[in-house]
Amino acid sequence: MDTTCVHQLLEMSAARFPKKEAVVYGEQRFQYSVLNALTNKAARWLIRQSVNAGDRIVIFLENSLEYIVSYYAILKVGAVAVPMNSDLPAEGIRPLLETIEPKLIITRNRFLKQILPTAPATFGVESLVIVDQHKRTSAEALTIFPWSEIDSEMQSDNLALEINPEDVASIILTSGSTGKPKGVMLTHRNILANVHSIVEYLELTADDVQMVVLPFFYVMGKSLLNTHVAVGGKVVINNRFAFPAQVVQQMIEEKVTGFSGVPSTYAYLLYRSPFKASRDKLQALRYCSQAGGHMASSLKHELLEILPEKTRLFIMYGATEASARLSYVEPERLREKMDSIGRPIPGVSMKVLDENGQELPVGEVGEIVASGANIMKGYWRDPQSTAKALTQQGYHTGDLGYRDEDGYFFAVGRKDSLLKVGGHRINPLEIEDTLLASRLLIEVAVLGIPDAFLGHKLVALAVPSNKALNQNDLLGQCIARLPRHKLPEPIHFVPAIPKHASGKIDREKCLAMFYQIDGGKGW
Repeated sequence: MDTTCVHQLLEMSAARFPKKEAVVYGEQRFQYSVLNALTNKAARWLIRQSVNAGDRIVIFLENSLEYIVSYYAILKVGAVAVPMNSDLPAEGIRPLLETIEPKLIITRNRFLKQILPTAPATFGVESLVIVDQHKRTSAEALTIFPWSEIDSEMQSDNLALEINPEDVASIILTSGSTGKPKGVMLTHRNILANVHSIVEYLELTADDVQMVVLPFFYVMGKSLLNTHVAVGGKVVINNRFAFPAQVVQQMIEEKVTGFSGVPSTYAYLLYRSPFKASRDKLQALRYCSQAGGHMASSLKHELLEILPEKTRLFIMYGATEASARLSYVEPERLREKMDSIGRPIPGVSMKVLDENGQELPVGEVGEIVASGANIMKGYWRDPQSTAKALTQQGYHTGDLGYRDEDGYFFAVGRKDSLLKVGGHRINPLEIEDTLLASRLLIEVAVLGIPDAFLGHKLVALAVPSNKALNQNDLLGQCIARLPRHKLPEPIHFVPAIPKHASGKIDREKCLAMFYQIDGGKGW
């Protein structure tokens, strides 16, 4: 079967591996033929509700079977899947619904207290589907359907709808760390291009078993789903990473071959789980992959030390706007290129441009710009931001970096994240790396707060690996590696660093936490 649309990945694997397990979710196990049949039933139900091509359908669920069925069913009818962070408060949902104007929302009962106060009917929403409800009701001028109505559909064979690969398949909402969240429009072609590249460089096969702890509403989480469905692999859903010992145990039991996470994921695996002690039991683990932001070199070195001998570590770089992935470091060259974000994945090209759009030579710092079939169509109803991000040169990542003589790229920080401290331009990531290299911390966030004399004053929140740690001991470890003006003070020790649901550090919430700890007095 020639795949031109994302949902055909599932149909293809169901045809090739009908009896093979596709999804493990708690005590439930679902074969590819069953998963595809459920998805076809859901697609036909959507058609009966007059869902048309281009209609937006919001998925407001945790990772689950219903999430996967909803996602592929939406794509099968030519509609647009809009996954939403299920941790969002009501006030955060309202502006998103106002912008997206979805026809339908798929959710469960425990999320209604977040959704219904937003009066979704005023934003074009006609109905809700609640996966754990058993009868049809109404509320707030909405019809509420139980999931059982979808499951009662009789026909379960594939649909034969013509869908243009250039149509938008999904709108992924960015975390909004630099302002209002944007809706990234990814076409079927965008997503498939990235899926095929990732499958190629990770060498994925039907024998692969992926442990998924990242949320599906996050572009990297969705990539894990699509790539493993593409090859007929198995996806093991575990929503209990707050209890990492259980995650490690399930990795052993399910003979997981692939594990993926963001930097904080690996920090907690290293320091707050039996991962290291279970090394000899993780012999099926073929690879680990990391994306979702910068990971300190010290953490990479520690990870390499404790991973089973044959386990390969892939360090990756990407963006929601790139359908997930732009570059990666081959495991064989990781120690040599430890600080690199790697070389472009198959089908992607990258370059470094100056402020005038001219390509810079090897070693010179400018903005990283990427091109490829995986680059988004644009931002939903935001032509101004689209025109800024997408130019003739390609997708402007907003990341500063350079290229070395071997063609490897190095990111040195965001264009908008450098702090001015007493006339010095400072990259907080450099300081965070140095603090983490002490091996006294699990994670850290270096922040800049306004200062009348310096412009900014450096402070930090940190999670210590030992509760007895004090600020002077930590700074004493770093004073030989950092000049005085780069030492943050004070450093407040906290149980956890505030993060977005994707696992990335939420610097806005970090600042709020710092001021709260510091008595709100500011500087």
